[in-house]
Amino acid sequence: MPELTERAQFLLKALTERYIREGQPVGSRTLARDAGLRLSPATIRNVMADLEELGLVSSPHTSAGRIPTVQGYRVFVDTLLSVKPLDDALLNELRTNLDADSESRDLVATVSSLLSDATRLAGIVTLPRRKHASLQRVEFLPLSEKKVLAILVISDKEVRNCILRTEQAYSAAELQQYSNFLNQQFAGRDIDDVRGRLLSELRETRETLDRMMATALQMADQVLGQAEQGSDYVLAGQTNLMEFQELCNVATLRHLFEAFNEKRQILHLLDQCVENEGVQIFIGEESGYQMLDECSLVTAPYSVDGQVLGVLGVIGPTRMAYERVIPIVDATARILSAALNSRNKAPY
Repeated sequence: MPELTERAQFLLKALTERYIREGQPVGSRTLARDAGLRLSPATIRNVMADLEELGLVSSPHTSAGRIPTVQGYRVFVDTLLSVKPLDDALLNELRTNLDADSESRDLVATVSSLLSDATRLAGIVTLPRRKHASLQRVEFLPLSEKKVLAILVISDKEVRNCILRTEQAYSAAELQQYSNFLNQQFAGRDIDDVRGRLLSELRETRETLDRMMATALQMADQVLGQAEQGSDYVLAGQTNLMEFQELCNVATLRHLFEAFNEKRQILHLLDQCVENEGVQIFIGEESGYQMLDECSLVTAPYSVDGQVLGVLGVIGPTRMAYERVIPIVDATARILSAALNSRNKAPY
């Protein structure tokens, strides 16, 4: 984080809040009025020039005002944001509309719709991960150059397929060797235990430089990341994103909706959120996926008895109202966790 003077922090906060509200570049005169400080537009322009040099704001046009960059949003969210408490009416609506006795997919669909309605953005919720799922077998098959089809058999009943993109091409014989190694090591084990052992053995193989083992373990880690997450989510309110000027470009929307339908990249991103407690925020290019460069993702995990079962959150433009969205996502995750815990402890 760059070190900013109190004046620079105040002006960055005022600029970001105005841009989030209106979606238009903010000029120095407008900022002088908004900030309520006795500063001349020339003084404000000097501070803006310093913020631009630090990469926190940018000028979309030569004569226009300035807008926050991804780095500017990050400073705003992490150090300047004033989170608004949720009103009781919204909390009660979340609680009363959430029926913990519903089937998993129906419950997830309800929660994603509640998130979408409350934020006017796209609500997303992953399906709960199964408890005590065991890995029975894994197979790797070559598809084309630098693409591998991974087939997982889980608990003797469920078969999952996913496509891995690799750094190099592998022959069928090499992939069979990797499959044999993994099945010898991990077949019949709980998937959660397998994931833990994978990470441990990956560290060890880096030290021993066993290339075959390291490659097999890395492939398995990619596959199990998707299997562990539940490999599916429910999305609601994605058409809300069409109301934002920065997202209504046809090419932007096409790439975004293709990613929603294909799911793999979004699931991989959500899988990263499982490992973190509390609210996590990806702003623009921080996600690592180009189709989300103009979007932010705000997530929080939900759990039963301390075990994380999935992730929920919202997707919207980078200029979303973070001060309102963050507490909604956090509260919804807590309410869903409480409801699932109550159902888990109910007598049968």
